[in-house]
Amino acid sequence: MSSGEVADGMTAMNWENLHVTVAGLGVSGVPAARVLHGLGAVVTVVDGGDGPRQQAQAEELRELGVTVRLGDGDSLPDDTELIVTAPGWPPYAPLFQAAEKLDIPVWGDVELAWRLRRPHPETGEPAPWLAITGTNGKTTTVRMLASILTAAGKRTAAVGNVGVSVLDAVLAEEPYDVLAVELSSYQLHWAPSVHPYSAVVLNLAPDHLDWHGSMEAYAADKGRIYEGNVVACVYNVADPATEELVREAEVEEGCRAVGFTLGPPALSQLGVVDDLLVDRAFITDRRHAAAELASVEDVQPSAPHNIADALAAAALARAYGVEPRAVRDGLRAFRPDAHRIAFVAEVDGVAYVDDSKATNPHAAAASLAAYESVVWIAGGLAKGAEMSELVAVAAPRLRAAVLMGADRAVIKAALDEHAPHVPVFELPDGVVGAAAMESVVNAAAGFAESGDTVLLAPACASMDMFTNYGERGDAFAAAVHAL
Repeated sequence: MSSGEVADGMTAMNWENLHVTVAGLGVSGVPAARVLHGLGAVVTVVDGGDGPRQQAQAEELRELGVTVRLGDGDSLPDDTELIVTAPGWPPYAPLFQAAEKLDIPVWGDVELAWRLRRPHPETGEPAPWLAITGTNGKTTTVRMLASILTAAGKRTAAVGNVGVSVLDAVLAEEPYDVLAVELSSYQLHWAPSVHPYSAVVLNLAPDHLDWHGSMEAYAADKGRIYEGNVVACVYNVADPATEELVREAEVEEGCRAVGFTLGPPALSQLGVVDDLLVDRAFITDRRHAAAELASVEDVQPSAPHNIADALAAAALARAYGVEPRAVRDGLRAFRPDAHRIAFVAEVDGVAYVDDSKATNPHAAAASLAAYESVVWIAGGLAKGAEMSELVAVAAPRLRAAVLMGADRAVIKAALDEHAPHVPVFELPDGVVGAAAMESVVNAAAGFAESGDTVLLAPACASMDMFTNYGERGDAFAAAVHAL
């Protein structure tokens, strides 16, 4: 079979004896290898690592008859006709450079899942995808959407970059009615034929530029989510770049651009009026009226960026035909992930809030904007991110800043330039884990006054001091409770 035939698409019948290379073990590579082997393909898995985790996964696959090559992820196996890659592998990897020279197509696991979708026994069509991407807020929005769809009586799941395999969902024994799909820029890059029923780009800010090569390339990959949309391309009115991606997309005839805003909505938008979330996009008389969907209090916590995420989720649900009551009930039932603007405790009139998941400046800015007077705990691995704009905007809200981690100097420099009035405590090098967080929380408590919020919104990754952002948030909560 030629690579051109592979690229044009397949049925279950012509996977037999197709030579497929799976790039990368892990949460997407292992399921992809299993599925492909079950379809009759000749599967070789390559991975640059050969540690205990890779060895265990390799042994599991070898028992099925899959060839696994550890310690070499660069060389293209002989006779490869298709590559299915884990999303994190960058486009400039040697394996893909070799594939490009030979015109061998490269798919991600999301692309594979799209091509393996099965018709629903009642509709005769595969379950539609309501897809979500953006620099921040993806996981919150996709889980809000799944909660709304469940409230509407639909069998659904939040899948994709949220940690649940799309591949497992499309091949589930009991079919889903509709899927809420979170897609990262990595996954979208390797998904050339995915055409969601409706989709949203929540926001755009510089991220993963080392992988994509430029902001333009990053935005272009995000914009792929709008390709082929059927009902609605949902965009953020406050972020014009997202609307521009809608303008550039090739969509089905009749598909509309639908905005969401924290202010009163214009025509074909969802927004907020008198503390109510309202819809002027998916009603008959949208020129003269709006449908009430929920109240601001139905969204917990009701920070501005959470309200924006709720509006985006509501727009996708309404595009699918969900009634307003289900939007309200779904938002009421939703509970955010741990470490996402999570209230920990109030001590001496000071609120302590864990937003350890704010691992980049864009996420931290949204978190800081939710509070009037903040003692800000920040720092970690900045991954090359610029902090000046974040600090300049947040400066009027800052009571003090407590900095930690390898790149705290980047934030300190921004504070010196844009907020020289803000007192700063810097945790010395060499202190990590629980002991570090105890020192940081004690320092923050010393700055805080009654009515303030001590906010852990690091704007940085955690791996210099903690295993992950979850461990960082847990350490923060423990240190607060120790107060």
